[in-house]
Amino acid sequence: MTAPELAGRIETDPRVRRYVQPSRIVWHSDNQTVENPQALLLRRSGQVTLDASNPCVLRNSGDGQASVLLDFGKQLQGGVQIAVWHTKNNQPVRMRVRFGESVSEAMAELGGDRNATNDHAIRDDRVLVPWLGTTEIGNTGFRFVRIDLEDADSFAQIQAVRAVFIYRDLPYLGSFRCNDERLNHIWRTGAYTVHLNMQDYLWDGIKRDRLVWIGDLHPETMSILAVFGADEVIPKSLDLIRDETPLPQWMNGISSYSMWWVLLHQSWYEYTGDKEYLSQQRSYLTGLLDLLAQQVGPDNRETLPPARFLDWPSSENAPAIHAGLHSMLIMTLRAGAELCAVLDESATRDNCLAAVDKLVKHVPDPADSKQAAALIALAGLDDPARLNQAVMAVDGARRMSTFYGYYVLQARAMAGDYKGALDCIREYWGAMLDLGATTFWEDFNLDWTENAARIDELVPEGKKDIHGDFGNYCYKGFRHSLCHGWASGPTAWLSEHVLGVKVLEPGCRVVRIDPHLGDLDWAEGSYPTPLGIIRVRHEKRPDGTIHSDIQAPAEIEIVRP
Repeated sequence: MTAPELAGRIETDPRVRRYVQPSRIVWHSDNQTVENPQALLLRRSGQVTLDASNPCVLRNSGDGQASVLLDFGKQLQGGVQIAVWHTKNNQPVRMRVRFGESVSEAMAELGGDRNATNDHAIRDDRVLVPWLGTTEIGNTGFRFVRIDLEDADSFAQIQAVRAVFIYRDLPYLGSFRCNDERLNHIWRTGAYTVHLNMQDYLWDGIKRDRLVWIGDLHPETMSILAVFGADEVIPKSLDLIRDETPLPQWMNGISSYSMWWVLLHQSWYEYTGDKEYLSQQRSYLTGLLDLLAQQVGPDNRETLPPARFLDWPSSENAPAIHAGLHSMLIMTLRAGAELCAVLDESATRDNCLAAVDKLVKHVPDPADSKQAAALIALAGLDDPARLNQAVMAVDGARRMSTFYGYYVLQARAMAGDYKGALDCIREYWGAMLDLGATTFWEDFNLDWTENAARIDELVPEGKKDIHGDFGNYCYKGFRHSLCHGWASGPTAWLSEHVLGVKVLEPGCRVVRIDPHLGDLDWAEGSYPTPLGIIRVRHEKRPDGTIHSDIQAPAEIEIVRP
């Protein structure tokens, strides 16, 4: 019940707030400036009382400044709550609060050669804190928080510092377990990464950019479907960008991102079978497909306009970008033709297929790009096994990206290289875990790991800072997001290919179960559908064949290979 005068102006936040205690003190200034820091690890409320009991005291006197760095144990989205008992003369005190996705980011000054920023979310700020009061500050992605008492000759008795964790409270309906705990950890980390980015809308990253980038949504969506099922944040985000992008503009200013919008609708319809929602896209979808069908030159090559973009690591390889866009255009027009068949839009369907007939006459060179090779394979333009041997399997998990890594894994599955794909997941995504990650990153390069310190420790002398010293393009140094939803691809991939769950008919009415264990002995898990949860367990027999136990709702037809 709300006040009548607010009626019509209230919107319910789909997220919840939870308080999280810090898990450890990473660092603090000397014992003369910070007294009893371990009190901050006690489980306390944010409601202050009149009398201080066992406080942590920040005290500035002489040349010393009181500072403490807290670890909340995992990446979070939100801010912090600071509860204070007494201050000097009962006056407000000024505190500086720095949020960091790594220890070193939380300790950094703004700017500098390591590029600490307040872009998209303020993560380095100052706040006045009252005596006998509770203050909240921050709305960003973080794991670590540094608090400095800034006023000279002052003190503050701190009762508690708690993270204010803001997220969608969703059950994890999907699951994955196997005899390799590293893969289990990777599946869970990908699920948590995309979960944090399911805010009011589906974001790219919780620190940066906190925006709806349609291309990013595709691997995010595939992971969400495998973990949470059909969540409303997906169509809500698709519709937001549709409504802000009148044709003939390209979504997010990038032609490939408009193609991802079509591919997302194909995946969403295949999973949900929601024809009513698909029908709401009719006008925009057919207009966009007709526009895309025109992007074919007389030589049967794609002619998509700028911005021409696949992902950042391939952004300087123009031939690879052409190969990727050419392949994506084929994939998109085929998907569009399928959707038009559902909507009985025969004219646009015919336009799509006619354009595909031209495009398949040109087979671009992948230009030694794993991203381009993956899309060529997924478009059916060349033999996946040949592309895997010549490009994708070369040098293991190097020359990868966290975004297009998902499509490389998909293409390697098409090539039948399940063992190679599993090794790639272990090596590439697993290396982030080895460096202290609790979520997966905007980008990653195995070359960065040499002599690099973990993100959850102060960088020892002689070591490289994996966060501040690396990155590239728009994510150099501390601007690099360490919680990026597009990096969650292994979660979707493991559910699809190791558990073997593949939707064949819209609404999950028909589902194929075709497990590929690679070098695993067993795997088990669950997969949510609109008709209920599918549960599977696969065990490898001594002769290499697989015994499967499958439990599925009666409404779902299960197909075996």
